[in-house]
Amino acid sequence: MAHPPMTDPAIVFENAGVHVLDPAADRRPDEATSRKILSDVSCTLTEPTVTVIGANGSGKSTLLQLINGLIPVDEGRVMVDGLDVADRGREVRRRVGFVFTDPAAQLVMPTPLEDVELSLKHLVRDKRERRTRALAVLDELGVADLAERSVYELSGGQRQLVALATVLAVDPAVLVLDEPTTLLDLANREKLRGVLADLVSRRGVRTILSTHDLEVAQDAERTLLIHHGRLHADGAPAEVVAAYRAVVAEESRAVESGAPRARE
Repeated sequence: MAHPPMTDPAIVFENAGVHVLDPAADRRPDEATSRKILSDVSCTLTEPTVTVIGANGSGKSTLLQLINGLIPVDEGRVMVDGLDVADRGREVRRRVGFVFTDPAAQLVMPTPLEDVELSLKHLVRDKRERRTRALAVLDELGVADLAERSVYELSGGQRQLVALATVLAVDPAVLVLDEPTTLLDLANREKLRGVLADLVSRRGVRTILSTHDLEVAQDAERTLLIHHGRLHADGAPAEVVAAYRAVVAEESRAVESGAPRARE
């Protein structure tokens, strides 16, 4: 499915913020305060590959889920290729594919083939054509031989590739991956890195992914560091990774000295 061309393809965050209700310990249950998860995030992402790093709970996953409206913004706005996610979420979701950390969150059918066919159900009405296209996507990712295996028999790496196939089947313009290498061993991590690089170069899919793997983080043209819910650093991967190491070292020294940590 070809997407309409965009004059300025970009993911734009304009003072984006997200907060949740946070019941206060010293208040009645019906009284609540608001806790910000993300605050004042502003940036325009045009690069083919962008990585997002930061500690657990920093807001990385929340940032990614703003891109296709899985989580709505409470402040500011998010735009994808000129489309406001809040107002035109359905169109945005046609352009943006999302791959979760745990592929089990996406694989709902008994076999990989059936899962990919399910993704294509509303796009391809003819069953035979749907099966042909599903097999083609699995073959593209090197897992066609697993098409009719039980998903419960697959390794973590195989499941991640199948989950990726279910998203690629609908030909997204943007691919968002939330910590895709977390559950993978070294061999499967390297395979996934190769697959993603190939998708960028051959299909022209723009990718944005979060990761704790600082080597994977540098497989990009640009890296964002989310720290305590804010965009702390933004730039060349090596520089942002160095900034992250400096932040971690500073907080470790503060803990050792007994100084209070900054609140998120």
